[in-house]
Amino acid sequence: MSEQAKWYVIHTYSGYENKVAQNIEKVVENRKLQDLIPEVKIPMEIVTEVKDDQTTEAERKLFPSYVLVKMVMTDESWYIVRNTRGVTGFVGPASKPVPLTEKEVAALGVETPRKGTVEVTFKVGDNVTVTGGSFEGFTGVVQAVDAEAGTADVVVSMFGRETSVSLPVNQIKAED
Repeated sequence: MSEQAKWYVIHTYSGYENKVAQNIEKVVENRKLQDLIPEVKIPMEIVTEVKDDQTTEAERKLFPSYVLVKMVMTDESWYIVRNTRGVTGFVGPASKPVPLTEKEVAALGVETPRKGTVEVTFKVGDNVTVTGGSFEGFTGVVQAVDAEAGTADVVVSMFGRETSVSLPVNQIKAED
């Protein structure tokens, strides 16, 4: 039966995503409805933040207030999801549930977690100080930032000459 299960999007109150997902999973477990509702997911992305020499990875909700449910649409499964506390309804015209296409599921990264981009506290043209690596202590100007690769091109002054170097963003700090 779970071959017919498709992904649906449900809208929740802000901040209730985890609670809604847990409640649906609990009902499914208690009523043994795993073939009707095999999966509940909150799409997340991993974001790397660089701030004051510290690099941290954090999970962030891709779509706040939305939860994805893989389910076989029946009156029973619809009723369970629709009447879960915190759910405001299914996403679709006139709140009629419309399943996601395979293309949408792939684009949302539902089956595989998405790797987010690096958040950088400086931009092109900013004066920066190199805080690590072989150029530690040098100051320079940011020429380019590649957030996906986690690097930045910085022009530093070395022995009276300007030299362009590519550095990891966690070794660069914006000057105040």
